[in-house]
Amino acid sequence: MPKDVLYLKIANSVTEQIKSETLQFGDKLPSLRSAQKLYNVSLNTIKQAYTELESRSLVESRPKYGYYVSQTSQRKLALPSVAKMKISEGNNSPEDLIDKVFGTISGTDVTQFALGIPGKSLLPVAKMKKCMINVMKKKHDSGTNYEPVQGSERLRREIAKWAMVMEGKITEDDLVITSGAMNGVYNCLMAVTKPGDSVAVESPVYFGILQAIQLLGLKAVEIPTHPISGVDLDALKKVLPKLSACCFVVNYNNPLGFQMPDENKKELVRLITEYNVPLIEDDVYGNIYFGAGRPKPCKYYDEAGIVMWIGSVSKTLAPGYRIGWVAPGKFKEKIIRQKLVQTVSGPSLFSDVIADFLEHGGYDHHLRMFRKKLYANYLQIQKSVNHYFPDTTKISEPRGGFMLWLELDKKICTEDLYDEAFSQKINFAPGRMFSQYNQYQNCMRLNYALEWTDRVESDLEKLGKMIKNRM
Repeated sequence: MPKDVLYLKIANSVTEQIKSETLQFGDKLPSLRSAQKLYNVSLNTIKQAYTELESRSLVESRPKYGYYVSQTSQRKLALPSVAKMKISEGNNSPEDLIDKVFGTISGTDVTQFALGIPGKSLLPVAKMKKCMINVMKKKHDSGTNYEPVQGSERLRREIAKWAMVMEGKITEDDLVITSGAMNGVYNCLMAVTKPGDSVAVESPVYFGILQAIQLLGLKAVEIPTHPISGVDLDALKKVLPKLSACCFVVNYNNPLGFQMPDENKKELVRLITEYNVPLIEDDVYGNIYFGAGRPKPCKYYDEAGIVMWIGSVSKTLAPGYRIGWVAPGKFKEKIIRQKLVQTVSGPSLFSDVIADFLEHGGYDHHLRMFRKKLYANYLQIQKSVNHYFPDTTKISEPRGGFMLWLELDKKICTEDLYDEAFSQKINFAPGRMFSQYNQYQNCMRLNYALEWTDRVESDLEKLGKMIKNRM
């Protein structure tokens, strides 16, 4: 039999196994070597067969781990819908709801699906402690002195080294250390807008960005956003002349989890450069990818210094340390001046601990383990939602990060559901938090960056039951 037909025969036989659910979503395919022996063909034929299955979106390759049956292969539930553009509708700020949900941040006996914080068991706590002791031994001032306004030089150098995705386009001199990513977003907004200006955001949008915009007396313009490709660039182009800035999360967006395709990122940077509208790019989830490698940020394509690229270690290492950074391009001096007025400098002790960890703590190893656990959790939560939630549920398809966005039947109000769930010690983020308008009331965001236990599974089952009872 000709070789080229042979690889198709193998691909078709695996396709049949996936269709009949003999092979299920998340199952690992035999390694290339095992499959070669199994089918008694050359390694190249197996590679071709697996590439063919990838092109059909039935399997996905995970570097160093092998090939897995992909989520799209057995998608039972539809994708969430794209919201229409709203311009003149009156605001209905979700602050009351945000306060209510954040009020539960210290609740220990609650299954915490609500807040975008990684569970302690997923963080390298012992190694961080070791770095803290190292730093204290070396520090003559015990961390009491001011550090430079721009931030610790050592930390900036380590971050620049770590920004390999930028391929050397970022140096320590380009970075300013901030008090977490949200402080970076707030500072960037402040640097490029004045009260009354309009700022484009995704819809649904992370509520922290919405609050920062409102606090600064700005207007948020919510752009229709697709759950796979992100912001609708045609819709954005129509409003660009009226905008003073854009503020987007293009890699593993919170709450939709999409990864904007590279060609869309290039086009976005081309558009904002043409209209001279700065882009504040919150890339806090960029290192938490499930695919082959870390995606490029928009900053990579920025020639004019108009993209302000923000990152932090809050989602991967130490949420409470409040260490973030921004590469503000041509707005650097303004950001430094603002920081001087606001905080003078950051806490030098935490800067040194993070710098020490980046240099000696095996950040690469930690991220690999962290991504592996999160991907396993994602497969679990996806399976549970498929299993326990109504068939009318629409579910996002995150390519990284740790957020899952669900759209339920129109009859369901997730704000009412929240109170019932909380009385059962289950917490989630109701959809209304993610817009300035009265929308997404039948949606919810679930965080899956937690230790996966039987209780977590049974709480999802309970949540599914509550939803079904309301229908």
